[in-house]
Amino acid sequence: MVDVDPDRFEELVAAALDELPGPLAQGLENVMVRIRTGRPTGSLLGLYEGIPLTERGDYGAGGPPMPDRVTIYRLPICSMCETEDEVTEQVRITVIHELAHHYGIDDERLHELGWA
Repeated sequence: MVDVDPDRFEELVAAALDELPGPLAQGLENVMVRIRTGRPTGSLLGLYEGIPLTERGDYGAGGPPMPDRVTIYRLPICSMCETEDEVTEQVRITVIHELAHHYGIDDERLHELGWA
């Protein structure tokens, strides 16, 4: 396990967001990304909460929709890595993985794309 400082971890998440592949970077204006230090139930590295764009229909009719949320969990990622470089790569993979769910990409397709 490597313990990456919370401020440094936030920088890694911000860098991962800045480096998103073009198709994933578009359409994120109503997605909130947050970092949690503690462990969630189970072994989650990240969590997407919202309605994927492919399932929305009239989602948000009558007013602005609530933002979708992506949570990145610092301790579970740090606990599976031995170096900061490994943390950087796992953060990148986790950010892409969770944001892909926003676009309706399921875990099977993520595995095919190498993002799982």
